[in-house]
Amino acid sequence: MKPGDRVSILAWNGLEYLEAYFAAAGIGAILNPLNARLAPREIGEVLAACGSRVLIVDPDLGRHAGNEIRIGAEYEAELERNAGELVAVDSADADVAHLYFTSGTTGLPKGVMLTQRNVCAHAQGAIDELGLSAGDTWAHIAPMFHLADAWATFAITQVGGVHAMLPRFEPEAALALIERERVTITNLVPTMLNLMTRHPRAKEFDTASLRMILSGGAPIAPALVREIVELFGCEYVQTYGMTETSPYLTLSLLKEHLKTLPPDEQLAIRCKTGRAFKTVELKVVDEHGREVARDDHAVGEILARGETVTPGYWNDPEATRAAFDDGWLRTGDLAVVDAEGYLTIVDRKKDMILTGGENVYSIEVENALHAHPGVMEAAVFGARDEVLGEIVKAAVVLKPGARASADELRTFCRERLAGYKVPRAVEFFDALPRTGSGKIAKRSLRDR
Repeated sequence: MKPGDRVSILAWNGLEYLEAYFAAAGIGAILNPLNARLAPREIGEVLAACGSRVLIVDPDLGRHAGNEIRIGAEYEAELERNAGELVAVDSADADVAHLYFTSGTTGLPKGVMLTQRNVCAHAQGAIDELGLSAGDTWAHIAPMFHLADAWATFAITQVGGVHAMLPRFEPEAALALIERERVTITNLVPTMLNLMTRHPRAKEFDTASLRMILSGGAPIAPALVREIVELFGCEYVQTYGMTETSPYLTLSLLKEHLKTLPPDEQLAIRCKTGRAFKTVELKVVDEHGREVARDDHAVGEILARGETVTPGYWNDPEATRAAFDDGWLRTGDLAVVDAEGYLTIVDRKKDMILTGGENVYSIEVENALHAHPGVMEAAVFGARDEVLGEIVKAAVVLKPGARASADELRTFCRERLAGYKVPRAVEFFDALPRTGSGKIAKRSLRDR
């Protein structure tokens, strides 16, 4: 491998990921982490798009991919055969370090380039913001191919902390890992937190070592946040970010003067999307590019710039130009902002529902559904309608043993929401479709 060469890795969480992240950086190669849930055809498309020379693959995933992947050498034997001291190359700040291919709405996914500067600046920012130290043990429970977890590879190592890994998420195994390894901090997607807090044996595990739980990758209902705080008894921090921003854009950490507020008011702030991460500038703008009022009511799109923002997309100047507006990255996320500068995301631009001329933000409806004692998970999206353009539709998973009808849930929502926001249709599922990072795949629900 030479500087600038691409090396891909297709694996579950494990030591090999740590080795790949650091070895690629050391030799100046560009690492391409692959979503372990991709189909063989999709894997081939990504490998071709980035021009990988080497693929490091978990044997289990190689078998899953069938004849599309033929293993050429055994990993540990190859390392032993080529044992030697690594002499790191002198990389420039602007050199590409990572290539993450994000889910595309049409056609091939886009390859997000993160530079050496992006990765290092984000690691230092996280250390400062989260108070990371050698006393921390980070649990890699979310997939290491996804930036919701991958950033910690660098930040935790930089401070001399400990990495604990769970190959694949399973709620009881995650709780056991926290107890066994005395984990102090981790970042989980809401789906994982939902399954862990509501696991029948959750209270049997000793999780007192935790000092902080971060949640990111998808919106989270305030009702679930309250359950997380009650179960784990540690600081809760909501996060928001994108692959294009290394990833963090916001954290719901309390400003000093807000720590004197009553507990319920503090929790309400922690449930917000958060204030700007230290490496970026953020603004929320209307359709004319003007910043919206900081009144926690006016909705606009989040724009970002800073040293952790991608320079663009791999071999795709057109997509790069479309993503930026005068140096600001357009996130496609809609939010309100309060007087303290804390953002609250109300929807993805593409997920906003337009019904009978009214805007409905799916997160607001999902939060209302999550407040029902029988609801485990809910996803709200727009379904085509000849009269209204779209109607509000909800996909719901009930808690084990719970019973609720569509009419009951609609009545429950009507007590909390304006009539036009109440789901016209409710469909029940045993489980909701997921993306590779564990988010609910609304596109799949819409496509049905």
